[in-house]
Amino acid sequence: MAALPRQPWPAAVAVSGGADSLALCWLLTAWAKQGGLAPPTVLSVDHGLGAGSDDIARKVVETAQQWQLTASVLPWTGPKPRRNLEAAARDARYQLLGDWCLSHGIKGLYVGHTLEDQAETLLLRLGRGSGVDGLCAMSGLSPFPLAGYFELALVRPLLMLARASLRRLLRELGVAWHEDPMNEDPRFSRVRIRQAWPTLIAAGLAPERLVLATDHLRRARSALQSTAEAFVADHCRFEDGHAQLDRAALAALPEEIGLRALALVLMRVSGSSYRPRFRRLQALYNSVCSGELGGGRTLMGCRLAPVPRARRLFGEASLWVQGEAPRRSPGGASAGVKKRSVARGGSSRSDMED
Repeated sequence: MAALPRQPWPAAVAVSGGADSLALCWLLTAWAKQGGLAPPTVLSVDHGLGAGSDDIARKVVETAQQWQLTASVLPWTGPKPRRNLEAAARDARYQLLGDWCLSHGIKGLYVGHTLEDQAETLLLRLGRGSGVDGLCAMSGLSPFPLAGYFELALVRPLLMLARASLRRLLRELGVAWHEDPMNEDPRFSRVRIRQAWPTLIAAGLAPERLVLATDHLRRARSALQSTAEAFVADHCRFEDGHAQLDRAALAALPEEIGLRALALVLMRVSGSSYRPRFRRLQALYNSVCSGELGGGRTLMGCRLAPVPRARRLFGEASLWVQGEAPRRSPGGASAGVKKRSVARGGSSRSDMED
């Protein structure tokens, strides 16, 4: 298994008991041993969504112990939602894993997403009309997918490996795996795509070809982002808690780059690692470029308004981007501030994906 740049370590590996995550666990352990690194810790989330889920987690621990690895089971307790169960289970899983990793000094959480997972992600995002960033699908090394876990990276070393090759490896090792019945449940959109693979492949949309498209899109995203960053460096001036932006220069940019540049300014002033919702960003961008801000507008904890004449750095086009003080709720807590929970930050998905 080839090492990724800036391989985060010490590490934990998320193991569900399925073939992909078990194969990753074995490969990652062998790679760490070869490189003289401490072995990864095995983490298994028990969602409690079906009969025998605790037994599956127990078997994961037994396999880890056979490989001389430390393992922990993380149970998802409490009531389960009746709607959007797939998304809720995903967020709960990542919260449990993320909290454990941070409390144990783990730098990287490794997950077993495969080549087919990458292709399925592309198709899912294409179906909801995602932009360039979303169609890049998943990265091999990325920020953790919930807000607030800044010290933790998510690593996907298997994105170029097919599921069949991982199953062959486990058969050679004599390792049994669990087939999750949810992977056959057509209520879930990803399952419907998996069931459609024979038809898609016959139409020329094989997973390998789709993953090549994500590589092309990733290069395009990098070029767009670099151009936006260069614009911000030349046409924006940052001071404590606020920035001045050249509105006229922003309006002259191609729209895709302008949206990215405005998002970068908002992120830097607000201190957020995540972009605002695309539709809100688009509406604000349109107001800025058309000169229809009026007395000012807010987004992402920032207020955008014209700069007073005496303090303008870019002439009449000078625009202030200032961080707002957090609002207080009647109970005294800042409005919108949430405890460390699934709802605390939502997905880190870039909203340029929408």
